[in-house]
Amino acid sequence: MSVEKEDGGRAGPREQVAAAVGLLDRPLTSYYLVLGCSIMLLALGLTMVLSASSVQQLQATGSAYTLFQKQAMWMAIGLPGMWLASRLPVRTFRALAYPLLLLSVVALVLVLVPGLGRSAGGATRWIDVGPLQIQPSEPAKLGLVLWGADLLARKERLGQLTEWRPLLVPLLPGAGLLVLLVMLGSDLGTTLVLLTIFLALLWVVGAPGRLFIGIAGLVCLLVAILIVVEPYRMARVTGFLDPSGNRLTTNYQGIQGLFAIASGGLFGTGLGEGRAKWDFLPHAETDFIFAIVGEEFGLVGTLVVLSLFGLFTYAGLRIARRVKDPFTRLAAAGTTAWIVVQAIVNIGAVIGVLPITGIPLPLVSYGGSALIPTLIALGMLLAFAKREPGARQALSARGPGPVARALSWLGLARR
Repeated sequence: MSVEKEDGGRAGPREQVAAAVGLLDRPLTSYYLVLGCSIMLLALGLTMVLSASSVQQLQATGSAYTLFQKQAMWMAIGLPGMWLASRLPVRTFRALAYPLLLLSVVALVLVLVPGLGRSAGGATRWIDVGPLQIQPSEPAKLGLVLWGADLLARKERLGQLTEWRPLLVPLLPGAGLLVLLVMLGSDLGTTLVLLTIFLALLWVVGAPGRLFIGIAGLVCLLVAILIVVEPYRMARVTGFLDPSGNRLTTNYQGIQGLFAIASGGLFGTGLGEGRAKWDFLPHAETDFIFAIVGEEFGLVGTLVVLSLFGLFTYAGLRIARRVKDPFTRLAAAGTTAWIVVQAIVNIGAVIGVLPITGIPLPLVSYGGSALIPTLIALGMLLAFAKREPGARQALSARGPGPVARALSWLGLARR
């Protein structure tokens, strides 16, 4: 990018850097970064779901587009939800905190009822709702973010965060209940994400260092216990520590994922030209879709995905830093931690630097239960971004958006 000076000359490197920094300082930077990264990851995800699932679905259903159509349907539901959430006031999110948390707890209990919950991959995560399978632990993440942020914001306003007891009660028991219900379903990946949200809320609210370290130590101990008591989890950890062993059993998926990424090289084999999805790599469209990205788009494609998540991280933390309302700050930080840590755990498992936990890559992997709550959370971040200093004035100066213009053209706009 070249920048010209006011006198017509070409700006030097310092001026170009200053211009780039100036772009990041604009009031709507966070808004456009969250929106842009979300849309690009969604588009990539829909494309990769089709590529990764086409062979298996052609064999199973006779159509290569089965999962692609389902994912497109979930997106058609989630995107309006994201748009609606982006237009809601903060008080609406606070009002939804307790009902959403309660519904999540009830749904997680129903998952554990024999005959209602559905198991796969060693975990009981789903419940049948008519023709659909719902994973209640996904909306539980959003419920914990909203409830925890609302609870701590109220306590901060009352000045009750100076001692450990008001800080942790009832936040710790509430988060512990969600974690316990998810643990009983043997879902370690979601347990890690819920614990991450809990720790992020404590960090942002300014928990004393000694207390935070103690809670973090208890979390690590809990995760270690969960790994030791479940044989298949222990097998995954030992397989991670010794990748060369059990290549045809415990380590098969991880090794095939590494083969897929390695075969992609710098620019990949080309969209749809990957070989891992031909019954070599299990769950290619969900847990290991990043491996298909690496195979078909190469190192360049994986760096693009990492860059998008990196920009999203910057935008989410920028929102949390710039907004004034305590609830908004806490909810923005919790949502950012949820999505980013989940992406790190998924990508880390695919490239072999973390044990496999079986959680999807946000916005990219197949699955409506994960996609819709994530899109609503992103819409909430967009709503928060509008509350940054100068953002409302910038939006007003920009004029009505495409949706408002379309409603006006149809005669449906509010007069």
